[in-house]
Amino acid sequence: MKGFSPRNLNYMRAFAEAYPDEQFVQQAAAQIPWFHNCTLLDKVKDPTERLWYIQQTIEYGWSRSILTHQIDSSLYHRQGKATTNFNHTLPQPQSELAQQILKDPYNFDFLSLGKEAQERDLENALVAHIRDFLLELGVGFAFVGSQYPIEVSGKQYRLDLLFYHFRLHCFVVIDLKVVEFEPEFSGKMNFYVSAVDDLLREEDDRPTIGIILCKTQDKTIVEYALRDINKPIGISTYHLRQALPEQLQGNLPTIEQLEMELNTAALQIETETDTTG
Repeated sequence: MKGFSPRNLNYMRAFAEAYPDEQFVQQAAAQIPWFHNCTLLDKVKDPTERLWYIQQTIEYGWSRSILTHQIDSSLYHRQGKATTNFNHTLPQPQSELAQQILKDPYNFDFLSLGKEAQERDLENALVAHIRDFLLELGVGFAFVGSQYPIEVSGKQYRLDLLFYHFRLHCFVVIDLKVVEFEPEFSGKMNFYVSAVDDLLREEDDRPTIGIILCKTQDKTIVEYALRDINKPIGISTYHLRQALPEQLQGNLPTIEQLEMELNTAALQIETETDTTG
């Protein structure tokens, strides 16, 4: 065999050094495309972590760009790290699977919100970027609605965000907070989950899960708040991309302006090409 570039030969050598076990190569590494393996060799040095990303790629069919995104966002270190009460509110194996789908923290770097942003601002931004939001939530989430109305004893309440998870076969209620976690948040979520179980859950659905996303949390306070709650609830934090200072915002072009300028430039190049041709 010949025709390999020096770069490819270097990757082949690195691959052979990283995976000396031929059986492992056949069962795991060989099941993902070559350039996925190159990405893992470049970005992930720990063998256990690398194997985890290989298994996730095989299970969910990640493209190379998705794999790169998940590595760059440190998914391995965030997956399953939320504080929950699933171990005593859900049966096995659902409790373990539910724990694994939650992360801490969630990475909302696709949003730019100022320090004065309210819950509704965060909610509207996530809905406006629903594709990025679903990618960050993970495989299996289907968006049902925002400010979803439920009625209890003639009084209407609205859920910040409602999803359905197809692997867990259950509704997932998400409550958004732009402050540190407070114990009363869990009581409110317990009410929401109970209402969804009674009003929306069908016979084949499993128990509804609640997720409270807060700016920060104290683990001890969260554990006390969840200890005697009888509905499955998880608490996670999130990270936002820092918004530009106001003095800079007016001096930089918006995304729309940049797109317009790029489209104009592309049109000019196309016109010049047609003219010279």
